[in-house]
This record gives sequence, C-alpha cells and structure tokens, in this order.
Amino acid sequence: MNISEIKDRLVEVFPDAIIDVGALKNDGRHFYCKISAKEFDGLSKVQQHQLVYKALENYMDKDLHALALQTSVL
Repeated sequence: MNISEIKDRLVEVFPDAIIDVGALKNDGRHFYCKISAKEFDGLSKVQQHQLVYKALENYMDKDLHALALQTSVL
C-alpha cells in the first residue's frame, strides 16, 4: 500500500476534493488523510468519515492498518 494508491482511490470517489495523504510511519500501513469535499456538505463528521472509509473499504480490510482522518466541507 502506498500514498498514491490511497489518493488515486479518493480522487475517483471525490473528484473535486482537496486531498492530502501522507505516511504516519514508513511501513506502508499507517497513513494520514486530510480531505475537503463538497460531498460532505450537510453531513456530520461521523458521516463524512464513513464516506471516506467506504471509498477505501477494500484497502481497510487488508493493507491499511491505521488512517488518521481529517475531513471538512469544500
């Protein structure tokens, strides 16, 4: 798992978003993500995070161990 894989997947789901993804550890399993997207408008933080987790669900099951997530409305 690498940063570009995560970012590419998020861009597919949130094409107009501002996305910053980076490594928390240099192990390919711990990442941070800051994402501002119009799709988050009217949603609670929990719902915003759920959308991101859903977009990454295939990775969350096997490759991605930790994701420090910050979301906001674009």
